[in-house]
Amino acid sequence: MRRLLVWSALRYWGRRLAAAAVAAPVGVLGIPSTWLGRKLGWSWLMYPGRRLFWRLSNTAHAARLARDAAIRQAFDAEAEQAEQDNEHDARPVAATVPRAPRHHNARTATTGDGMSDTTPGGPGFLFHEAAAEMEAAAQSYDPDGMMHVLATCEGMPYAVQSFANTFRILAERSDDEFPLEKEVGAALNEVYALLMQAVDAAAEVVTVFRNVHDQDIARHEDPRNNAEDKWDTTNN
Repeated sequence: MRRLLVWSALRYWGRRLAAAAVAAPVGVLGIPSTWLGRKLGWSWLMYPGRRLFWRLSNTAHAARLARDAAIRQAFDAEAEQAEQDNEHDARPVAATVPRAPRHHNARTATTGDGMSDTTPGGPGFLFHEAAAEMEAAAQSYDPDGMMHVLATCEGMPYAVQSFANTFRILAERSDDEFPLEKEVGAALNEVYALLMQAVDAAAEVVTVFRNVHDQDIARHEDPRNNAEDKWDTTNN
């Protein structure tokens, strides 16, 4: 487009030079007519060369404006068409590739506990292994004191929140990234909603813990004269 606009400008200035060349001899011949027009008060006899030059220049300028507008309009139309072509080429795969049948073949292995493990391309993210590690940690948990148990309970809402977020993330990715039906994401979202209720329940555990053991907790969090250890029942 820039090259065409430059060409249009050069053409305009070329026409102005041509107008000057044509108007120059007319201007010379118009010297006596200009003098006569002043005497008679006839303005149409005055400056014929100048009037001819500006008339030709204005015509050239109007032609340039129309030509530049046509160039820009053609360029905008081409750009819009190219953008539409890019949008057509950038359509998601789901819009161009047909879905596989709902009940297509997949390798299904049965684990020792009777649960099936479908692994079409490898195990990938095994959520149950991470959950099993948490369960094993709870089984072997040996706190040094009840304040440690309180700290564990206070972390439970965050743990359940992370647990719930796993289902939320999988639901979002099922809809946006994975070639899965919408029902899968909806089912994961239902689990997420239920687990969010468990977050509130886990927070309630902390409230109950602190309410029923408020005096015991106060001896640790707000000790009197730093001598609360004298209330230790093992020493009395």
